[in-house]
Amino acid sequence: MRRSLCLLAAMSVFAGVSRAAEKSWRPAEKWRGFNLLGMFQQSWGTPGFHEREFKAIHELGFNFVRLPMDYRLWIKNGDWDEIDEERVKLIDQAVAWGKQYNIHVQLCFHRAPGYTVAKPAEERDLFTDPEAQRVCCKHWAFFAKRYKGIPNEAMSFNLFNEPDDRSDEAYTHVCELLIAAIHREDPDRFIIADGLKWGGKPCVGLFKYKGLVGQAMRGYQPFGLTHYMASWVNTPKADPQWPPLPSVSPLYGPTKKPWDVPFTVERAPAGKWTLQLGKISTLAHFVVEADGVKVADRVYEPGFKPGWTNVVYEERWRCHQGVTLDPLTFTLPKAADRLTIRITEGDWAEALKLSVRDGERMAFMPFTSSWGETNATFRFTGWDAAVPGFSSPNTESGEAYLTRTMLDPWKPARDAGVFTMVGEFGSYNKTPHPIVLAWLKDLLITLKKEDIPWALWNFNGSFGVADSNRADVTYEPYEGFKLDRKMLTILQAN
Repeated sequence: MRRSLCLLAAMSVFAGVSRAAEKSWRPAEKWRGFNLLGMFQQSWGTPGFHEREFKAIHELGFNFVRLPMDYRLWIKNGDWDEIDEERVKLIDQAVAWGKQYNIHVQLCFHRAPGYTVAKPAEERDLFTDPEAQRVCCKHWAFFAKRYKGIPNEAMSFNLFNEPDDRSDEAYTHVCELLIAAIHREDPDRFIIADGLKWGGKPCVGLFKYKGLVGQAMRGYQPFGLTHYMASWVNTPKADPQWPPLPSVSPLYGPTKKPWDVPFTVERAPAGKWTLQLGKISTLAHFVVEADGVKVADRVYEPGFKPGWTNVVYEERWRCHQGVTLDPLTFTLPKAADRLTIRITEGDWAEALKLSVRDGERMAFMPFTSSWGETNATFRFTGWDAAVPGFSSPNTESGEAYLTRTMLDPWKPARDAGVFTMVGEFGSYNKTPHPIVLAWLKDLLITLKKEDIPWALWNFNGSFGVADSNRADVTYEPYEGFKLDRKMLTILQAN
C-alpha cells in the first residue's frame, strides 16, 4: 500500500506539469508580511497562534503571514504516520484568523518528515529515503484535502524550508512528488518551493511548473550583519557595518590556484600591524613582505588546543578547521610602497580586519569574506584622511551589494516568469539598530524595484518589528506589543 501511494504520486508528476502549464495564478496584491512562530519548534512551549498577532498585522497595513511549522506537533505519540486532527485545529484557527483579517496564510513545513535545517536532524533523509518521501507526501496530501476550497488568494503551501546543497535534479524529484500529492487532492493549489542552497538560488528543474509553483529566496545578506552574535551560527565577530564592508577573499595556499593571490596594501605606513583572522583550514603558513623584504613568518595549525575555538574535524576533507584567537601581528619599521601577506604553504584562512597603529594614530578596515575570488589591491588613505583607513575597489553601495548577492542569482527565475518571493529576511537583535535600519531600507528598496513580495522573520521576536528585545530601541506600546516604530515605518513604506 505504501509503495503504491508513492507510485501514484510519481505518476501524477507528469499530469502536474501539464496542469501547471495550462493554469497560472498570481496574487492580486503584493504580499508583505511576517513569519509567525507559534508552531515553529516542538520544544518551544505550548504550540498555537494568537488572534492579536493577526489583528495587529492587519491594522498596521500588512497582508501576509508564513507559518513555519514542525510536523511533530500534529502527529500522534511520535508516530509520523499518524496525524492527530485535534492538533491540526491549531492551524485551522490560524487559517480562520487569516480569513477574518484579510491576511494570506502560507503553510510551511519548517521541519518536514525527513528534512530540516534545525537540530536535531531527521533520522531519515527525504532526498534518498522512499519511506520519508511517502510520509511527507501523505502529510501534504492531508493538508491539501483539508483546505481544498480555500482560494489561493487566502492560502498557499510552502513545501519545506531551505533545502541544502543537494543537486537541482535531486531537489526537483522530491518537489515533484510533493507537488503531485498536493495537486491530486487540490489541482489548483498555489505552491512555493524554497530555492536551493538554503534559498540562495532557484531550482531550474521546477521552472516548468511556473503556472502554479513559485519559488522563495532568502534575504539574510550579509550574514555577518543579519546574524551578528547569533548563538546558533558561526559568524565573524567583526562589528557589522552598512553600507557593506569591502569584500575580501580568504587567503588561499598555493594548491588553490588561481586564487592564491596575496593580500596587498599600497603605500603602507610604518607602525604595528594586526590582521585579525577567522576560520583556518588544515594549516596556514603566513609570510609578510614589505617591498620584497620579509618582515613576518608565522604558522597556524588548527586543533583542539589553547588559542583555538569552534574547532571541528571535517571528515570529507580529512582536516581540522577552527577559528584562531591569535591575530597575525608584525611591525613595519618604515613605510613601504607595497606590503604583501600571503600563505606560502597550507589550505586557506579567513581575514576579518586589518589595522595599523603608529603611536596614538590608528587606521583600520574590517571586511567580509567572498569565496572563490582573487583579492584586489588596497591602498592606505593616509593619516591626514578624515577617517584613516584603506580604500578598496570592492566597496559598493548597499543596493548594489544586495542586487549582486541576493537578486542576481535569481534573475534566471524571474526571466523565466517564475513567481519569486522572499520567504524570510531580517536582522538579529544584537546588530546595532541604526545599522539594521539602514540595511533594511536598502533591502526593501531593492526588492521594491523588482516588485518582489516578502515576509520578515518574524513579527514579534528577536528579528521582528515587535517584542524584539533590542537594547538600543525605545519601544512604543501597541495592543499589548512593544513596537519598534522606526522599523515599522520603513516596512510600511515599501
